[in-house]
Amino acid sequence: MSNIGIMKNPPGRRLGQQALVLRVDPEGSGRIEALMVDPEYMDGLTLPGGSAEQGELPHFAARRHLETETGLVLPLRTILAVDYVPAAKFPEGIDLVYSGGLIRPEQNEIVRLHRPPKEIRRLHWVPRSKVATVMNDGQSRRVQDAWDSWEHGSDLPLLVNGVSTPAS
Repeated sequence: MSNIGIMKNPPGRRLGQQALVLRVDPEGSGRIEALMVDPEYMDGLTLPGGSAEQGELPHFAARRHLETETGLVLPLRTILAVDYVPAAKFPEGIDLVYSGGLIRPEQNEIVRLHRPPKEIRRLHWVPRSKVATVMNDGQSRRVQDAWDSWEHGSDLPLLVNGVSTPAS
């Protein structure tokens, strides 16, 4: 069977990009917290991110959404989790979670001063112990798995046509 027919009418699929950005709690507890957004269009919190545009490299889409929503510009070059999401409220899709790493105190200040777009109600820092209580189940499991990958150094390099991507 030829793939020509498939390529003439490719299936529609959403390609989502999210970033797991972490900080050490500035109050001195030493706990690690993840940056999350509270979008108007869904219940619960989610990681910063959104869909890639046609022809946009995935990591550039992740970086664009991260900057728009949080003010941070980070090199997102490694993937912590790949999540297939069947069609339901949104079209079928693949979500990639990139490592934004552990940010420095001056980067935390950028987030604190940033005004997110109107569809984002607020930015939140959430400790791992609270992830399941502030996110829907699918989002929560994705974040827990991505956090595990970050902690254990089991991330995946991002390749474009088999070549490691540059930071910018």
